[in-house]
Amino acid sequence: MATYLVTGATGFIGRHLVERLLARGGEVHAIVREGSRPRLDALIERWEAHGRVHPVIGDLRAPMLGVDPAWIMTHRGSIDHIFHLAALYDMTAPEAENDALNVAGTAELVALAGELSAGVLHHISSVAVAGSFAGRFTEEMFDEGQALPSAYHRTKFEAERIVRDDCEIPWRIYRPSVVVGDSRTGEMDKIDGPYYFFQALRSARNTLPQWLPLVGPELGRTNLVPVDFVADALDAIAHRPGLDGRAFHLVDPEMTSSTTVLNTFARAAHAPQMALRVDPAPLDVLPRNLTTALLGLPGVKDVRRAALSHWGIPDEVIGHVGFTCSFDCRRTQEALAGTDIGVPALTSYAGLLWDHWERHLDPALFDDEGLGEAIGGKTVLITGASSGIGRAVALRIARAGGIPLLVARREEQLLETAREITQAGGQAFTYPCDLTDLDAIETLVEQILAEHVAVDVVVNNAGRSIRRSITLSLDRFHDFERTMQLNYFGAIKLVMALLPQMRERRSGHVINVSSIGVQTNPPRFSAYIASKAALDAWTRVVSSELLGDNIAFTTIHMPLVRTPMIAPTRIYDSFPSISAEQAGAMICDAIRRRPKAINTNLGTLGEVLYAVAPKAVDQILHAAYRIFPDSAAAKGEVQPQEAERPSVEQRAMANLMRGIHW
Repeated sequence: MATYLVTGATGFIGRHLVERLLARGGEVHAIVREGSRPRLDALIERWEAHGRVHPVIGDLRAPMLGVDPAWIMTHRGSIDHIFHLAALYDMTAPEAENDALNVAGTAELVALAGELSAGVLHHISSVAVAGSFAGRFTEEMFDEGQALPSAYHRTKFEAERIVRDDCEIPWRIYRPSVVVGDSRTGEMDKIDGPYYFFQALRSARNTLPQWLPLVGPELGRTNLVPVDFVADALDAIAHRPGLDGRAFHLVDPEMTSSTTVLNTFARAAHAPQMALRVDPAPLDVLPRNLTTALLGLPGVKDVRRAALSHWGIPDEVIGHVGFTCSFDCRRTQEALAGTDIGVPALTSYAGLLWDHWERHLDPALFDDEGLGEAIGGKTVLITGASSGIGRAVALRIARAGGIPLLVARREEQLLETAREITQAGGQAFTYPCDLTDLDAIETLVEQILAEHVAVDVVVNNAGRSIRRSITLSLDRFHDFERTMQLNYFGAIKLVMALLPQMRERRSGHVINVSSIGVQTNPPRFSAYIASKAALDAWTRVVSSELLGDNIAFTTIHMPLVRTPMIAPTRIYDSFPSISAEQAGAMICDAIRRRPKAINTNLGTLGEVLYAVAPKAVDQILHAAYRIFPDSAAAKGEVQPQEAERPSVEQRAMANLMRGIHW
């Protein structure tokens, strides 16, 4: 039985490799920091390897990795294989940290290997050593004069050089490409590589129909391998005799377009795919120093970073999505001949990777933690809090440690929401008020400020919607007056009454729940959309005036939400819509991030199209007007429910432009 020393045993590749070494009947010594000891203990339980996996306390930053000299003396000459996996695999990490862990750490590991007189050192490097090499990078290649475009690339190259030049014992080097989750389980432990783009795919899925073709840039070629292949290949090659002094590319033999990879994950996510790819090559005719200077301008950099940050993509990563070369792996294939170890097709396991990300890694799963930091102990005034979106927001705010002030007309339902919050250990206060009564709003604010030090956040959620064509509204001018009274006058009256205390404290945040209809102008909603558009315009003007008082305004153009407000239009029962909880999550995201606006992609597209081709948009909207008739409620009629079931045409239009209320 072999004896192994492993660095990075608790890491992603490391724990998979150790599992395989244990399957061989081996004994494993794992170098871990004191802080990682509980994690290793948990893995030992999972492996059922008590007495076969031995913690060795150490640190990459310390001389000889901080391993006790007495341990070194005791185990000198008894270690058959050392696997060096501990390193920093992070394109966004500072250069000094890359140097300390990847370069200095490898140097100390090499020194330790010599002191131990170990059998073979297996150094896990990376295809990043190829840098910006153009052509085919073979396993025999190393120092080819290639450019190393980042600290990560440089330190992986320098670490490999140390092994090649300074290691006193036999060595083997392994260069994995982009390592993704397990092809059998989907398991992955951090967001890296293609996972950086998953938030964008999720957003596209939630806002656009899957069949809608998208246009995007061609991002170059990439190379993905699942972690189980990497661990299997490491284990197999390490135990083959006669391979010392060689490097092995643990890669897919075939490079793949990065856009094809993203489309594969888009299919797994049921998101739209990029049907048209724009080649950025024509930009290459511009002088490189000119494009570098333009992209480096502070304003351009800020816009780029803000856009990428919206999708959770680090700015440091975007320039390294595609490789400039391909990778030969003939040595690896020869070493694995006779085994069943190979790289599975991404299409066979992309769904597993997506499912694991969505269940365990999606940043949205951890939004409540950030919400707690943003809102803990603060007061949030929520209108329309008796049901639907307002109730969902109140429950989530209370769970995060905020104090919801619940405002609505129906006191009984407000009290029910408050009871649910207090029974869960939270705090809530109820304030019944008819927000169409402007005098009542004055009284409401006086009472709230008498009972609370301040109102930190206002969520203008209460609203009235009327779906009725202008033809049926000619004798119903009061529809417009009632809608404007609540959606516009009531909303701004409440904010204006609270502004003095916000200005005095130089702190405040107002969130206005608007509608995707303001961006897309669907027919039959002239009263409702006019009132929301008025609120949007008022907010745009006032927010610039109060910027210096540190008062933020956020407008959320909400898509169709399943709430009691849309119940009278029975065909909506079969239309794509989001839940009140999903809408509440959008509002809580606004509280956490304080953005200027939260829009759906379809809403933004509607604004752009109307600006570019308003007559064409009118034709589309008129077709929708003809497809979706006035409801029985709008006509003042009582009809059987069956009479308003959606037709095939209606379903098709609703799915084509999901989220718009027709």
